[in-house]
Amino acid sequence: MNQPTPAIVAQDAVRRLPRLALWLFCVAYVLPGFLGRGPWKREDITTLGYMAELAKGTADWWHPTLGGIGPEIDALLPYWLGAWAMQIAPAWMPLGWAARLPFVWLLTLTLLATWYGTYYLARSPLAQPVAFAFGGEAQPTDYARAVADGGLLAFIACLGLAQLAHETTPALTQLCFTALLFYATAALPYRAITPGLAAVVGLVGLTLSGAPSVSLFLGVGCAGIYLLEPTLGRNESQQLKVRAAGLLGITLLCAMLSSGLNLWHWRIDLPQADWREWQSLGRLFLWFTWPAWPLALWTLWRWRHQLLGQRFAGRHLWLPLCFALVASAATLTAGGGDRSLLLALPALAALAAFALPTLERSVGALIDWFTLIFFSGCALIIWVVWISMQTGIPAQPAMNVARLAPGFVHSFSALPFLIALSASLTWVWLVFWRIGRHRAALWKSVVLPAGGAALCWLLLMTLWLPLLDFARSYAPMMRQASTMLPEHPTCVSTLGLSRSQTAAFQFYTQLILKPANTGANCPWMIANGENPSTTAGFVPGKPWLLQGSFNHPASPEEKMYIFKRQAH
Repeated sequence: MNQPTPAIVAQDAVRRLPRLALWLFCVAYVLPGFLGRGPWKREDITTLGYMAELAKGTADWWHPTLGGIGPEIDALLPYWLGAWAMQIAPAWMPLGWAARLPFVWLLTLTLLATWYGTYYLARSPLAQPVAFAFGGEAQPTDYARAVADGGLLAFIACLGLAQLAHETTPALTQLCFTALLFYATAALPYRAITPGLAAVVGLVGLTLSGAPSVSLFLGVGCAGIYLLEPTLGRNESQQLKVRAAGLLGITLLCAMLSSGLNLWHWRIDLPQADWREWQSLGRLFLWFTWPAWPLALWTLWRWRHQLLGQRFAGRHLWLPLCFALVASAATLTAGGGDRSLLLALPALAALAAFALPTLERSVGALIDWFTLIFFSGCALIIWVVWISMQTGIPAQPAMNVARLAPGFVHSFSALPFLIALSASLTWVWLVFWRIGRHRAALWKSVVLPAGGAALCWLLLMTLWLPLLDFARSYAPMMRQASTMLPEHPTCVSTLGLSRSQTAAFQFYTQLILKPANTGANCPWMIANGENPSTTAGFVPGKPWLLQGSFNHPASPEEKMYIFKRQAH
C-alpha cells in the first residue's frame, strides 16, 4: 500500500507564473553573456578555434584539429554547429557572434526541456497532492505547471550555471542534450512521438558531444527504472514497458555509434586520498549546485516513503535521482569537475521543485532572507566597484582594479548602464513584491534566488563586461604581439603554444602559424613558457635571436617570447 503524499496543496496555491514575465525573465538570463563579449580563455576560445578550422576547410570534419592537435574533449557536434553557423553567416556578422548563435538556442532549449521534464514528473500519480475531504485540492494540470515553474526558477538560480551555460563549449551541448533526455524520460508515460524523438536527439547528441558513457548510463538507468516499475495489468503499463524497451534499444545503438566513430576514451581519474582534494570537491558540490541541493535533499527526506515504498514506483523521484547520480559519478571519476557536474542541474532543479509543496513558512522565510542579503550584497559590490572605476570614489576599489588588471582603461557606455539600472530597479520591485501581502504561490520561495542569480549575472555582463573581457580574454596579449611583429610576415613558427593560445592568435590576428616541428622555414617564432630555453627543448641562439617577451596583464605568469631568424 502506498504511503500518503507529503504534498498538501490547495488550488489557490498553484497559480501560474505569468507567461510573459517568465519569458522575459528567461530572455534576460540567456542573452547576457552571449552578446557583446569576446571569447574568454581557455575552453571558450579553444572551441572557437576548432570551429574556425572546420569552417575554413583546413581540418577534417571527423577529426577536428587546431594547430595539428586534436581537441581535449572527444566531441564532434559542438564544433560542427559552430562551423556551420560560421559558413552560413552573412558577411557583416563577426564569426565569433555567428558561432554563438546555435548555443543561444541550445540554452533556450535547455530551459524548455527542464520545464517540461519537471511538468511531466509532477503529473505522475505518486507526485499528486493529498485529496481534500470536501474538495479544493490542487488540480493535476495546474499543480504540475506550478511545480514546473518552480523547477525552472530553481535551475536558473543554480550558481554554477551562469558562466558555463554561456560559453560555446561542449559543456553546453552536453547540458542541452541531457535536459532533452530528461524531458523524454519524464514524458514517456504520456506521449510517444515527441519524447521518442527527444530521446533519440538527446542520446545521439550526448554521444557526439563527448559524453558517450554518460549517454549509456543514463539511457540504461532510465529504461531500467520503467522496466522494473510495478505493473498494474493495464494496457498503458504494457505500452510503457514497450517504450522503455525502445529507449534501451536506442541507447545500445548509440553505444554502437560510439564504437564505430571511436569515441570511447575512458579517462578514469579517481579522487586521491588527499584531504585537500576532497575539500575542493566538497566546495564544488556545495556552491555549484546551490540552492538546488539543499531543497533536493529536503525532497528526498519528505518524499522518502514514495522513494522506498515500492520498487521504483516513485518515478518523479527516481528519474531525476538517476540523472543526478550519474553526473555526480562522472564528476568524481572522470576528472571533468564543474563541467561534468553541470549535467546534474536539470535533475537537481526538478528534485528541488518537489520540496516546494512541503516547505514550512519558516523555511521559506529563511530562504528569502538569506537570498535577499546574499544577492543584494553581491549587486551592491558590483555597483560600488563600477562607480569607483568611473569616478574614483571610493578610491580603494579602483586601486584594486588597477593593481589586478594593469593597463585597463574604463569608459562609460550608456546602454549597459541603463540595462543594469533597469535590472536593479526590477530586483527592488521583486523584493517588495515578495515581502508584501499577496496570495500564496507554490513557486514563490524560488523567485528571489532565481531573480538574484539573474540580476548578478546581468550586472556582471553589463557593468563589468569591459573589465572581464580585458582580464579573461587573450585580446591584450595579442595586441602586444602585433606591435612586436611586422605587419604581414610570411609565416610564424610556434613552439609550446597551448590550444587556447593557438586559437587566440588565429582569432585576433592574421598570422599564418606553423608548428616548429613541421620544419617550416618561417622568419619569426613565438615560444611559450617562463623560460624559452626550457620550452620543448628549444635552445635560443643561432639562427634564432630573442626580440622580446610579453605576458598577459592580468596573468603575469602567462608569458611568451618572440624570436627572429638570423640570416646565415
